[in-house]
Amino acid sequence: MDSFTNDLLTKAEGDAVVRLRHDMHREPELSNDEWKTQKRIREALESFGVMGAKTFHKTGLYVDIHGSAPGPSRSIALRGDIDALPIQEQRDDLSYSSQVPGVMHACGHDLHGSIALGTALAFYRMRGKFSGKVRIIFQPAEEAEPLGGRSVLEENLLDGFDAAIGFHVNEKIPAGAYGARAGAVTNSSDGFAVNFIGTMAHGAEPHSGVDAIAISGAFINEVQKVVSREMPNIDRPIVTIGAIHGGEAINIICPFVSITGTIRTSSPERRDLLVRRVQEVAEGVAATHRGRAEFTCYSGEPPVVNDAAMVEAFRQLVSETVGENKFIERPPSAGSDDFGYYSACVPSIYFWFGSREPGNDSPAHTPTFGVSDKVLIPTTELTIQYCWKLLHS
Repeated sequence: MDSFTNDLLTKAEGDAVVRLRHDMHREPELSNDEWKTQKRIREALESFGVMGAKTFHKTGLYVDIHGSAPGPSRSIALRGDIDALPIQEQRDDLSYSSQVPGVMHACGHDLHGSIALGTALAFYRMRGKFSGKVRIIFQPAEEAEPLGGRSVLEENLLDGFDAAIGFHVNEKIPAGAYGARAGAVTNSSDGFAVNFIGTMAHGAEPHSGVDAIAISGAFINEVQKVVSREMPNIDRPIVTIGAIHGGEAINIICPFVSITGTIRTSSPERRDLLVRRVQEVAEGVAATHRGRAEFTCYSGEPPVVNDAAMVEAFRQLVSETVGENKFIERPPSAGSDDFGYYSACVPSIYFWFGSREPGNDSPAHTPTFGVSDKVLIPTTELTIQYCWKLLHS
């Protein structure tokens, strides 16, 4: 562990960061059930004298570190998400592998929460050397509703802040390298449900009924034309049909089909339009086939939008401290992250830290996903430096 630590973190702080990572990985907790993780983080903070952490979203935690030095008194918020996924880990090479059947940290949130801890500890130790405030948010429920990021917005945890920082491990970037880009880097994600209602009839007399299966089939075909013919490709629009249920017997005209899915786009401006058009297609197709449609949309994460100036400051920092060849501008992701609620409130950056190397090249959200400890302390140190840069800019 010593080889990973320099003067940005003391050895004790670095040990605490790695220890939290291992403990979180060994005992992962699903979204909205992160009780042990919350307690563990609070105890780690208090063991270094960082008191006064407050709860939010039941299982979340945040703590403010106030600087006492003269200066511009800027306020920076940093998020580390802490929830795990319902996946059975298949890694037998880890001394800290998941001990919870069917649950693992398959998306790197064990690293995210640990990086946030290290940042809190370092700024608490340096509180006499900076001005302003750093709020460290240990956010639950990034992976599943109800979302912790939405609670950050609803509980006004970013009111009065100048900037917010988020990050995510990226297995497509080599270990030791970092990435960011200006603009929308993820898509929004809204869930929808549509019920198609027809009329039951004998399978031998389809004209006597209204076939909800035929309606749903037409909808599945037609709704993709909204994406391919009505939305700019630059918006990265995606309509996914995730589940379809209907029918009871082979010789009955089905009177009811339910379909659920997601609607995604990188465009905040056309997000509502895309949802509305999916609803209009559902209702129009149903009416054409003499049936009815009941459409419901569940608003999810906004797109994460990176501030251009913050990205440029991050690029400069990586080039100066890690190496010019260690900054990689990856294409945006079609996935989503509830850090979008943060970037909708204040200027924000969501950067990636790489993890790809032999033995750690599986995609996130898979049973063999993994990240080496060796990226943990350097990324924590870079995060500390970046926060410091923003506080003094």
